[in-house]
Amino acid sequence: MKAKRQPVKLHSKRAAPLGAQALVLGVDGGGTKTRAVVVGARGRVLGEGEAGPSNPLRVGVSEAANAIREAAERACAEAGVRRLEIVAAEVGLAGVKRADIRERMRAALAELGIKSIEVVTDADIALYGATEGKPGLVIIAGTGSICCGINGRGRRACAGGWGPVAGDEGSGSWIARRALQSVARASDGRGRKTALVEAACEFFNVTKAEDLSTAVYAPNMTNNRIAGFGRQVIEAAKRRDAVAREIVAEAGRELACAAVAVIRKLRMERERFQVAYVGGVFAAGDLMLDPLREEVARAAPRSFIAPPVLAPAEAAARMASEQLQLALAG
Repeated sequence: MKAKRQPVKLHSKRAAPLGAQALVLGVDGGGTKTRAVVVGARGRVLGEGEAGPSNPLRVGVSEAANAIREAAERACAEAGVRRLEIVAAEVGLAGVKRADIRERMRAALAELGIKSIEVVTDADIALYGATEGKPGLVIIAGTGSICCGINGRGRRACAGGWGPVAGDEGSGSWIARRALQSVARASDGRGRKTALVEAACEFFNVTKAEDLSTAVYAPNMTNNRIAGFGRQVIEAAKRRDAVAREIVAEAGRELACAAVAVIRKLRMERERFQVAYVGGVFAAGDLMLDPLREEVARAAPRSFIAPPVLAPAEAAARMASEQLQLALAG
């Protein structure tokens, strides 16, 4: 029998206690998965739930809404509350930079029955979770990648987020594609030998490297599936495969390039601030973070790299709480 999850407190002195019945929902949705948390009085996480991807540009508005609803239902079930008891929700999603898509998502989520629902970008909730509104940056690198920041004057800027065809440098899909290029070169004798050849054959379920093109160009192959190979590349890097290590280090430098672009846009080169990081590719640890730190330090010597204060879903819940408090105060 699964042990009941203990409530987790969101550690911040900034959140004022809500009423005993004020339950809010925070959602973090991306190209791989959706995570929802139910937060109660005094900022306690009462339950959490996960579901599939909810980037509307990848799966469509309807499927994205279904994933959010499923994650929310699971979070409510773990919290032991009914969905209709939720009074406010903040939903942070990849793929909603355009206002019309945000509005379509908000309309699709109306059936949740939550009185106040706000749809924002995944970068919005990640940035809040990274700095709690203070000057700083957040680098998001999962299936895709983007960097956003805010300076002391409240100005915001972003770099990246162009998708797998035009960008997403340093992301899981980018790492996977760079690795597949290295596999092709190694198989042809144009590049160095690498354990990534065997890893790719196993991941894409083929017997020899020559068959990889059939697998990766199959009509049912998705960007998410290809991005999943990025995890195997990171594992190979941890096992000291030289080619995999170079790819992971290059990914770190690419993410740093986005961060430096944001720093320069916001004129933060001489300031002290945090650069937070969120996303699955950071499972590579210092193999990725060391080159990232080095490049960012050149542009902003007083900056520092550190994990976010709050995870994105918890940050979304905090934002919902603050919006609710403002509404009650008004």
